Amino acid sequence: MALGAGRPTPQRRAVYAAAALVFAFLMLPLVVILPVSFTSADYLAFPPPGFSLRWYRAYFDDPAWIAATLRSLAIAGAVTVLATLLGTLLAFSIVRGRYPGRALASQIATAPLAVPTIVYSVAVYGLFSALKIAGQWQGIALAHTVHALPFVVLIMGAALRTVDPAQEQAAMGLGASRLGAILRITLPQLRPALISSAFLAFISSFDEVVLAMFLGGANVTLPKKMFDNIQMEIEPTVAAVAMLQIALAAIVLALAARFGSGARVLN
Repeated sequence: MALGAGRPTPQRRAVYAAAALVFAFLMLPLVVILPVSFTSADYLAFPPPGFSLRWYRAYFDDPAWIAATLRSLAIAGAVTVLATLLGTLLAFSIVRGRYPGRALASQIATAPLAVPTIVYSVAVYGLFSALKIAGQWQGIALAHTVHALPFVVLIMGAALRTVDPAQEQAAMGLGASRLGAILRITLPQLRPALISSAFLAFISSFDEVVLAMFLGGANVTLPKKMFDNIQMEIEPTVAAVAMLQIALAAIVLALAARFGSGARVLN
């Protein structure tokens, strides 16, 4: 092996340096939010004059904060089920289907990624107002489902393309039905993508604020409550809630890594 072959090239060092700068830029807010969430002051101040758990206690003792959190969790749970189910079916249709307009269906499924959220929110508000479901949590869940659907379709579609259709055909040749072949042969191999899609749908709904501002009404979600808190009164409770959201996202990612890794075929 040539001398110095294992050393990084200048171009690679530049890539590493750029990646480190981007990572530092993304993580920099944590350096501020974490200490502020434990501040003893009555207002947002950095560096904090002292440390206290009072703002975490204020969050857990406030019924409005807890109600918004539970509402966001319920909506995100419903979105997870709906988006994962519909997105998986749509991915199967796009990847395995043989019908005219399949490419158009794929473009429509991923269209919410290209449409600005504010434009989508205005359109959904007009439709849901006519249907009398604007201001209801069910309306928020439906809007979030459409918003999360492209993530599921893209992830499940990419994973499904790696599965050989001949395995399903072999199972059906041995007497299994088409549905049985999919449930026992294909879906177990798609487990990592399926779990990752579900967690991503959950996070995309739990952290979404623009749709909640248009459709929430009296049903305030946690991100909308945080936005209102910053507008009305700037107190460190919002920093404590932000840290709890970050902790929840970290837990979700850890669960996705733990239960979404590997694949096994059921006997």
